[in-house]
Amino acid sequence: QLQLVESGGDQVQPGGSLRLSCVASGVGAYYYTIGWFRQAPGKEREGIACISSDSGNKRYADSVTGRFTIARDNRKNVIYLHMNNLEPGDTGVYYCAAGSLLTLDNRPYDYWGQGTQVNVSS
Repeated sequence: QLQLVESGGDQVQPGGSLRLSCVASGVGAYYYTIGWFRQAPGKEREGIACISSDSGNKRYADSVTGRFTIARDNRKNVIYLHMNNLEPGDTGVYYCAAGSLLTLDNRPYDYWGQGTQVNVSS
């Protein structure tokens, strides 16, 4: 069993930055691909970034490419999402999830955190 806990969500002005963290605990946490997803009010959950277990492969949604960076520290079992130049459209609940496939599709992910809220507004 794997547990995921997100943190770092906050209220921020457009153009600002945030760093989200996802702490993974449980046996073999470092073997999993980790994805970051977000869900805006009234919209479906969308995949925005994912990273392989060894950090060798990453994928980003077009909407965040060039602004967001995913990284992980397997010594600490923490996965980060660095978000720069935030826009109002980035508002939503951000979730991290663990699975075995490097994909932005949420269906293959087996374990999910509870989410952290990001609000981007002036």
